[in-house]
Parts: sequence; structure tokens; C-alpha cells
Amino acid sequence: MLPELLAKDARLLPKFGDVAADKLKGVVAAKSFVPGERMLVAAGAAALRREPDATAEQVNQALHGEGFTVYLREEGWAWGQLDTDNYVGCMREADLVPRGAEPTHRVSTLRSFIFALPHLKSQPLAAVSMNALLALGEAKDGFARVLGSGWIFLKHVSLLGDFERDFVAVAERFVGAPYLWGGRESAGIDCSGLVQVSLQATGRSPLRDSDMQERTLGEELKTDAHFSNLRRGDLIFWRGHVGMMASPTLLLHASAYRMEVEIEPLAETVARIRPIAGEVRSVRRL
Repeated sequence: MLPELLAKDARLLPKFGDVAADKLKGVVAAKSFVPGERMLVAAGAAALRREPDATAEQVNQALHGEGFTVYLREEGWAWGQLDTDNYVGCMREADLVPRGAEPTHRVSTLRSFIFALPHLKSQPLAAVSMNALLALGEAKDGFARVLGSGWIFLKHVSLLGDFERDFVAVAERFVGAPYLWGGRESAGIDCSGLVQVSLQATGRSPLRDSDMQERTLGEELKTDAHFSNLRRGDLIFWRGHVGMMASPTLLLHASAYRMEVEIEPLAETVARIRPIAGEVRSVRRL
């Protein structure tokens, strides 16, 4: 299913107007095919927008250290494709830098800071969120040097291959985080972003939007009208929404109703969503 999505879904195809990536020759029609320039996200988090406009819809969010291939530059904006989940969109050029040292660690706490000096009273240079990627150097006084930048508290990072075991436990740490369309961090996150970030912390690489996740994650689980056979970790999909079971009866999700990540009885959520998005469309078990 994944290769089919990558070949057909416009959200994952690096084509902007008449310009497309070299790798799409013979796949799409375009006047110009370009190799692209591989960059890194330098900001703590950067909005990926549908159009090169600060007021355009945020369709995704790139985290510090993630790779981004630029295919077109236009008046301070870069159009390209995010390495993490293949999503395409527009990002401010100011949020990008040329690739340097390869990442060695990821942020493993909800949120941390890169400081100017290895000291808790030092000036913070940037806020970085869970799964942000860092190339680290020397350690000093409980901090590690972020190559090309400042210092981060060592207990807030993990080696790239050191993953969490329980993605639901990761998601539970986001309870109370505000809802933000297209967000992927504790300062603002949406329903599919919560699923994606939590699974990424366990070493998986899910796609971004809920419909993509529904088509590519786990196996479909047949349920009855009362959802009596659910268990912790099952994914519940509606049209345009996804949540995960924190227990056989409690749903954990980033709720646009209360505009925050919350845990609530699944039966209440099903009843509230029914007039808006219909019935549960599917249940997937990982």
C-alpha cells in the first residue's frame, strides 16, 4: 500500500506547478525536473504550509534536525519534501540550513531547550520537541554540545536507536497539550500528529494524515456495536479523525472538540462525533 500512496497521493508527490523532482520523470507531467537540494530544519519546529504564504494552511510541521529536500525557492519560501514522512509543502527558507553532521540523538522528552552555554541559567536559543534530531558532540556538566548550535541537557536525549516500548504511554504524556491543526509537538498537536509522533518514538515510521494511517497501519479488527473486543493500543478511525485506546473503554486523542489531548470514554466520543463525521469507519490493531 505504501508504494501506491507515494506514487499517487498529491500530498506525497514532490511536484509544484510545472516543477517536479527528477525522480518523478515518467510518473508526472512537468516542464522542469530538478534534482533538489538536501537541507535540514534549523528551527525548533517549522510550519509546512500548503502555499508560500504565512497565512496559508499548516498541513504538517517539521521538527528540528529533520531533512527537507528543496525543489523550488520563491521570495523567501522553499517548496519541497520532508524526509520524515514524504509530505510536501512550503517552508520558510530562514528555517532551513545546509546539511551538516548526521544526527546521532533524538529528543526523548516532550520538550527541551538548546542553551547557549552548558548551564541551566544560560540563554535558551531554541525550544525542541520530542523526536527532534540532533548531532551531539562533547559532554560537559550534564549537557551535550549540539553541533553547529548550543547545548542540551543530556537526560532529555536518547541515541537514535534507543526507542520507547509503549507508544500509548508516549501519547499519554501529551495529555493536556493544546490542539493545533498540522502540529506534531507538545506546544500544539493534532490527532494524526499524536499517533505519528508516538509511534515514531518507538522506532516506527507512520505517514502523516489519518486516512494514510488508516490504510497503512496494522490490521483491520472486526468489532461489534459496543466495541467489546478492544484493547490498549487499538487505533480508532473516523472520517478525518483518529484516536488510540488507552484501555478497552477509554480513548486517547487530540480532540478538536475540547482543543486538547485528552482521555475520555470511547462511547461518549462515538456519540458526539456521530452527527459530525458519522460512525467509526475502522479499527486497526498494530
